[in-house]
Amino acid sequence: MRYELTGVVDVHTHIVPADFPAYPGRHNNHAWPSMCEATCGHRHILIRGAIFRTLSPAAWDAERRIAEMDRAGIGLQALSPMPELLSYWFDPDDALAMAEFVNATIAAMVDAAPHRFVGLGMVPLQDPDRAIDVLQALMRDARFRGIEVGTNVNGVPIGDARFEPLFAEAERLGAAVFVHALHPVGDERLIGPPLLKAIVSFPCETAFAVASLITGGLLSRHPRLKIAFSHGGGAFASVLPRLQHGWKILRPLAQSLSEAPIEIARRLYYDTLVYDAATLRHLVSLFGAEQLLVGTDYPFEIHDRDPLGSLAAAGLPAEVEALITRDNPARFLGYR
Repeated sequence: MRYELTGVVDVHTHIVPADFPAYPGRHNNHAWPSMCEATCGHRHILIRGAIFRTLSPAAWDAERRIAEMDRAGIGLQALSPMPELLSYWFDPDDALAMAEFVNATIAAMVDAAPHRFVGLGMVPLQDPDRAIDVLQALMRDARFRGIEVGTNVNGVPIGDARFEPLFAEAERLGAAVFVHALHPVGDERLIGPPLLKAIVSFPCETAFAVASLITGGLLSRHPRLKIAFSHGGGAFASVLPRLQHGWKILRPLAQSLSEAPIEIARRLYYDTLVYDAATLRHLVSLFGAEQLLVGTDYPFEIHDRDPLGSLAAAGLPAEVEALITRDNPARFLGYR
C-alpha cells in the first residue's frame, strides 16, 4: 500500500466496533463493553449495563464514512480507537484481548477501502512489554502506520520512564504515535454538563502530557520519534512560552534539559482541531507550518464538519495548506 497521497489526510478520526465479543476473561467485576440497539440505526455502548455513549453507524460503517469524507473533501482517514477503548484500567490479559479485537476491526475497515483508510492501532500500555509486542506486530501489517495512546495510564503521565521502551521502539520502527486526552485530571472542578470534560479538561490534560514528555527528557533521548497531539496540543501552546522562560532562568530546569523546550516542541506534530482561525494561525507561527496535520475528531459530536473551511478561514498561504493537508501527514504516517 505504498502510493502517493493525493487527497486531504485526516489524522484524527475514531472507530468503535459495531459489536463486541463476550467477555473472555476471568474477573467478575469487569468493565468489558457491550452493544445494544438504539434508534435510527444508532447503538448504545454499555459498560456494566449502563449506557456510556450512543453512537451513530459512522463509528463502524466504512461506506457511510466514505460518503461523509467525500462531502468534507477528505481523501484518507487515519482510523484510531475511541480513546475509552484503550482499556488501560483492564487486567493486562483483558487489555490484550481488547487490543486484538479493536485492531482487527480497524484492519477490516482498511481492507474495505485501502485507499481511503489507514490504521493507528492500540496497545496495552499498562504492560509495556506486551505493548511493544503488539506494536511490532502492527508495524509488520501494511494496514497500520502506528498507534494511538492516551495522555496517561491510570494516572501515570506518558512521559514517565516506565513507558520509554515503547516510545523507543516506535522511534526505531518509524511508527506514528497519535496522543489523545484520556481520563483528565481536574474534572471535579468543572460545573456543568458532562461534555465539559472534552471541552475544558482535555486541553489541559494534553498540555500535561506534552510537558511530561519534554521535561522528563524522553523526547530529547528520542528525537526521531514521530508523535502527534490531538486538538492542537490542547493548552500546550500557552504553556510553552512559560516553559521556555523557566528553562532560561531556572537552573534546575536548565540542568535537566539539554535543549530548549521550544526546539523540542517544534519537532512534534499537532492537529488543526482548534475551532478558531486565529488560534490555528498562532499554532502555525509557534510550531511551524511543517508540524500541523488536519484533524477532525470524526465521527463524534464536537468533530469539525468542514475542516477545509476551517483551514480557509485561517487565510494561510496555499503552500502552507498543501503542507498541512498532504505533505506533513504523508511524513507523519510514513508515506515519505
